[in-house]
Amino acid sequence: MPTEILMPALSPTMEEGTLAKWLVKEGDTVASGDLLAEIETDKATMEFEAVDEGIIGKLLVAEGTEGVKVNTAIAVLLEDGESASNISAAPKAEAAPQASEAAAPAPKTAEAPAAPAAPQKDGARLFASPLARRIAAEKGLDLTQITGTGPKGRIIKADVSDAKPSATPAPQAAASAAAAPAAMPASPSADTVARAYEGRTYEEVKLDGMRKTIAARLTEAKQTVPHFYLRREIRLDALMAFRAQLNKQLEARGVKLSVNDFIIKATALALQAVPTANAVWAGDRVLQMKASDVAVAVAIEGGLFTPVLQDADQKSLSALSTEMKDLAARARDRKLAPHEYQGGSFAISNLGMMGVENFDAIVNPPHSGILAVGAGVKKPVVGSDGELTVATVMSVTMSVDHRVIDGALGAELLKHIVDNLENPMAMLA
Repeated sequence: MPTEILMPALSPTMEEGTLAKWLVKEGDTVASGDLLAEIETDKATMEFEAVDEGIIGKLLVAEGTEGVKVNTAIAVLLEDGESASNISAAPKAEAAPQASEAAAPAPKTAEAPAAPAAPQKDGARLFASPLARRIAAEKGLDLTQITGTGPKGRIIKADVSDAKPSATPAPQAAASAAAAPAAMPASPSADTVARAYEGRTYEEVKLDGMRKTIAARLTEAKQTVPHFYLRREIRLDALMAFRAQLNKQLEARGVKLSVNDFIIKATALALQAVPTANAVWAGDRVLQMKASDVAVAVAIEGGLFTPVLQDADQKSLSALSTEMKDLAARARDRKLAPHEYQGGSFAISNLGMMGVENFDAIVNPPHSGILAVGAGVKKPVVGSDGELTVATVMSVTMSVDHRVIDGALGAELLKHIVDNLENPMAMLA
């Protein structure tokens, strides 16, 4: 029977996307793993692969269509011997230039009943192709008990064709889903805000997917994550001298270490020294991580990425520097794959290079904290001998999720970060 190809969720935060380009045409034969389309998510342009074999019967969504909701039918896949003659083409949603007009949803085909809703396992979405879900529903199979062999563990037709129903009926998805949080007070509508500026000259700037996601996620984070803040000043003179010495030695290899490279390394080692703080919030539990995976905020046009440096505690300063430069460059070109900016237990946001002396950052769930790094400035300080002297001092603020880290634990973590930066040679021991 005809199978609907649905708009995929290519990242955990994706709710809708833009169908940038079709890589197939009607009548093409495709197999599992073949590329079907290029889809722009809120973060990057990703290639979408087929999970079932068949013939492309209809393309239901035109190239360039924005705002296509996840799980919306975008094409119809036929099996051998089936004809597309009795499948009516769906009205194409308007492309970007006419985005103000309502897009018509793709109608269901006569022979293809809607696939059951995407199942969930332990509260998380379980990925299965529409055909696999339909076969599972007909045979009474519990998809949570089936291991997928498709791309990224997706359950496909072959996984359910020979499977036998389990004795225990599949649980209702609604039972495993977490209760919806209480509704927050609504912000003023666009019309209400516009009326307040009636008579003034302004230009409306349309929000792209990334800006919408940033607005939604950080609003949610600030409203639901119980933040508290810890502040310290760090003397950088020893680090600056050590950095200059290392850069001179690394010059022949084309490596130039930044202060941020030292901050990443210091944070990664501190998370190992205080393992209880190396954790993430997981709804009804805390996941304590083994490796130090540190996310670093990278500003790009219209938003930001937080690429993750995995196992940062085990990498040399030069390796971290090279990897960070590569991730930052590809982030600015929006070429990062989802696994490169997802995960991590702790983040760093450095605005010191822009002259900002101190600021407070918002925790990015499920991270347990984020270190806001300011500029190093020369200040009068009291030396160890009691004499007044001048030192380069950097202010940092650690924003912490109180559900994961308590005050004393956060203070201990920050102390290790400070100690590592004020005694940089010890980080190489």
